[in-house]
Amino acid sequence: QVQLVQSGGGLVQAGGSLRLSCVASGRAFRPSNMAWFRQVPGKERSFVGLINWSTGTAYYANSVKGRFTISRHAANNTMFLQMHSLKPEDTAVYYCTPDSFWGQGSQVTVSS
Repeated sequence: QVQLVQSGGGLVQAGGSLRLSCVASGRAFRPSNMAWFRQVPGKERSFVGLINWSTGTAYYANSVKGRFTISRHAANNTMFLQMHSLKPEDTAVYYCTPDSFWGQGSQVTVSS
């Protein structure tokens, strides 16, 4: 059974940068795509971006385009979310997912 373990996140001032990691462990892991979502209290999870696992092509929500970069190291079953120029509205719990299950979440807090 595949498990997703996230790391990274934390507290940063507006304009700062953070990087999240998501590692898949367990049986052979070959998703079609991997995605990042985020959630703030009282709201549904919202799409941040995704990466095609085989090609490495990434797609982003308009709200993060140009500031966030998704990459992956397929051989290590690892996906990254590099976040730059962070804004207070980026504050959320971030989750990785291949669609059918989720990582444990990583808190990102951006202070103004």
